[in-house]
Amino acid sequence: MTLLDRTAVSPTYGCFDRSYWHYRMLDFPCGMSQEFVLPLALVWSMQELPDNPYRGDPQIREWIEAGLRYAARAAHPDGSCDDYYPFERAAGAAAFSLFAILRAAEILDMPADTELDRFMILRSRWLAEHVESGRLSNHEALIVSCLESAHRRFPTEGFEAAMHQRLKRLLSWQHAEGWFDEYGGADLGYLSLTIGLLADLDRRRPELSLRAPLAAAIGFLAHFVHPDGTVGGEYSSRSTLNFFPFGFEIAAAWSAEARAVSQEVMRPLIENRTPCYSDDRIIGHHLWAWLLTLQNVCADPCAAAELPSGRRWFEGCGLLVDREGENMLVAALARGGVYKYFSGGKLAVSDTGVTLRRRSDGKTAVTHLGGSVTAVNGSSLASSGPMSFAKGALLTPLKNVVLRLIMLSLGRFFPDLIRRMLQRVLVTGKNDAPYRYDRRFEKTQRGWTVRDAITSADGWSDVGLIGISGHQTSITTIMARVYQQDQLACFIALTDELVGLDANTPLIFERRLSAT
Repeated sequence: MTLLDRTAVSPTYGCFDRSYWHYRMLDFPCGMSQEFVLPLALVWSMQELPDNPYRGDPQIREWIEAGLRYAARAAHPDGSCDDYYPFERAAGAAAFSLFAILRAAEILDMPADTELDRFMILRSRWLAEHVESGRLSNHEALIVSCLESAHRRFPTEGFEAAMHQRLKRLLSWQHAEGWFDEYGGADLGYLSLTIGLLADLDRRRPELSLRAPLAAAIGFLAHFVHPDGTVGGEYSSRSTLNFFPFGFEIAAAWSAEARAVSQEVMRPLIENRTPCYSDDRIIGHHLWAWLLTLQNVCADPCAAAELPSGRRWFEGCGLLVDREGENMLVAALARGGVYKYFSGGKLAVSDTGVTLRRRSDGKTAVTHLGGSVTAVNGSSLASSGPMSFAKGALLTPLKNVVLRLIMLSLGRFFPDLIRRMLQRVLVTGKNDAPYRYDRRFEKTQRGWTVRDAITSADGWSDVGLIGISGHQTSITTIMARVYQQDQLACFIALTDELVGLDANTPLIFERRLSAT
């Protein structure tokens, strides 16, 4: 509610982008921000919250409606909206916000309304027809859910056929291993959102036959539930720590594996150990997801299955998991061997690979941007390849002016072209650095040994800092880089090891991961 402009006579009444209407730091409102109508609507309506002071409050309802109307007024004429840049027409922001808007309108039992209905139809049509660059399965699942909701509110507008078309597209992105594609790999956090949206759709539309793809996705994710109840991290394709549990509560009615996952992932929530999502741009996703989880607690769940144990190599996404009781290794061999190791049910080591910074230009080289050569042979694992320069470009006043001019001219008419260019710069592109890495894992009766060997084509004189971080990411992912208590682990500095090291001699670092 602090994010919301609550002044009824204000021209931005109903806007949830405080940076725009209050701080006036932005020159356009973020369309994603209107997603906050859904957590407000859920709190206003839910009986499941004990001593809920907001339930049925007429002022809360008025603010929700103001949020819906502001979304309509702030949209482009075609129904789309912007997220980070003017005229961006961002599919993710449009889908997240429309999902929230349609659900909030349903919760409030909003009657037919010329302004709002026209807007919801326009945005639904825009999403139905728009194909964004890159494969983001969670966005596609949101679009499917929006179109199904739009069909229920506007049954004569053709959204049913569009929903089937986009659902077919989404299901074609599911790998045989069970995961849904997120920028060419498996991301556990975004996968949990895709599972949640499909489980919710399956409950409402069982004739769509979604149980089989859901079971495959749930079965894949179950391998990666950590012994402490957390899921995901820097080893995922988009390095996220977020998790959306509501779909597992829904699916627990028919899936023993979903029940097992749900039991474990609830522990961090109950024990206040979740990562910090208190960021204006992402907290809304988690607020409505947690409220939906509470609302959908399964009254008659299946008996929980055991979480998968033993070793499993998912070659399609380059992830290996090895679980023995409360000891677990999960490693992204395709991404330089980024790994997390749990011992005795607790995180013992998080390692995002060797990283270094050059003196001459300040550039950072990392091992975890993908493209590794991998090998899995018995008790030995290997990941090797060239290091890559991290993506750390920041805005400057000049860059900001140029970007605004581009978006106000070329970007106004070709937003997808600009998006593809920015994706390459910030997410998918990769420039090799003159260093190579070779990471090898060996399993023994006492645990694992991890050995790193780094070589330099130009010698070591230009390396100002080298070491290993436990939580470094080098791509732009909106939901990544949140704080988690386990990140209170020191950077392992290896710079002193370079003293006296011959230019052609590799830097070797080895550590043992003990099982308890």
